[in-house]
Amino acid sequence: MYKDDLDYALSLDFNDELKEYRSRFYIPKMDGKELIYFCGNSLGLQPKTVKSFIEIELEDWARLGVEGHFEGRNPWFGYHKQFEGPVSRLVGALPHEVVVMNALSVNLHLLMTSFYQPKPGRSKILIEGGAFPSDYYAVESQIRNHGYNVKDNLIELTPEQGEHTLKTEYILDKIRKEGSRIALILLGGVNYYTGQAFDMEAITKAGHEAGCMVGFDLAHAAGNLKLYLHDWDVDFAAWCGYKYLNSGPGGTSGVFVHERWANSPELPRLAGWWGYKESERFKMQPGFIPEYGAAGWQLSNAQIFPMAIHKASLEIFDEVGMDALKKKSNLLTGYLDFLIRERMNGQPEENFTIITPSDPKDRGAQISLLALKNGKELFNKLTANHIVADWREPNVIRVAPTPLYNTFEEVYRFVEVLFGE
Repeated sequence: MYKDDLDYALSLDFNDELKEYRSRFYIPKMDGKELIYFCGNSLGLQPKTVKSFIEIELEDWARLGVEGHFEGRNPWFGYHKQFEGPVSRLVGALPHEVVVMNALSVNLHLLMTSFYQPKPGRSKILIEGGAFPSDYYAVESQIRNHGYNVKDNLIELTPEQGEHTLKTEYILDKIRKEGSRIALILLGGVNYYTGQAFDMEAITKAGHEAGCMVGFDLAHAAGNLKLYLHDWDVDFAAWCGYKYLNSGPGGTSGVFVHERWANSPELPRLAGWWGYKESERFKMQPGFIPEYGAAGWQLSNAQIFPMAIHKASLEIFDEVGMDALKKKSNLLTGYLDFLIRERMNGQPEENFTIITPSDPKDRGAQISLLALKNGKELFNKLTANHIVADWREPNVIRVAPTPLYNTFEEVYRFVEVLFGE
């Protein structure tokens, strides 16, 4: 059982098996003092090895020019292949089911081009109400580009009366009722606003039973949740690298395509040279032949410098492993949840309420506080006390204690400020 006590928080830090990893990141400072950085769900902190990883590629470019594609220390021609092992372990996939390329919204469009194939009677897309705007825009444009009306072909899942989040049974019931008319289910693995983690396995199973394609935007799930995309039978997924994966602003994106689609040249797709069958790529022949697996969805050659940053971060994730990360994350976020509820003493707080599920299996490293009044004032108070959190319109403060570099003491001190005068 947790305790509302600074010495207890310090004891948790003392016994933290991952405490040394904090020193491998740059912690932002103000007035010479380290900030309490609870914004890793928006932009993760920089690993200290990033500079050296980029410098290797800069030096090889300067030294070798075009020959760096084959003669560099990390030859650029196959640079993306370095990620197959660590990324597949990160998301629970087979190595040929993943590829790193492009940016998240670009990849969502590429994947929907293949996996959203509407036809009369089955043309709808199911998303969660309150999805991140990019998902809305991508889905709406895909519907329109197929000649369908958005109003009639977009199904939004909204919480039941008096609820802030979506109950799993409600989602499954909607799939069972509407499934015969749904071409694609596209949900976030974790809702960016509420911090709710969805039961992806159950949703995928229900979707497939109804004859739907099922994909996930894992922007807030990759590096945050334990994922088993292959075993869950998910058709496709995409995620960014700049949030929990600490790969820099605008960082490169990851893609998962289940192996049952690995050798499907007939599947519609937007093709590019780098997705062409590698062994014959330099024959420069017309007629697209896709590379086996997720790599067949590539368009252009690897973005070396963003990928070098990603490589530096993934090295840490692969070293720690998601089991250890998720174990600490549950403790860290659980402690934050406990302290807030303890200070509320079982009564609703007049300024805010928690809208993130209390069950650890239904959340990741995030607690969302719904401001009931004076939300911006509360947020500004946190900022003035050297705490970096995240404001999301219209009235939510997102707080993300990240297991690689945040501490239990920071959680305690955050709550002191939150409830202080």
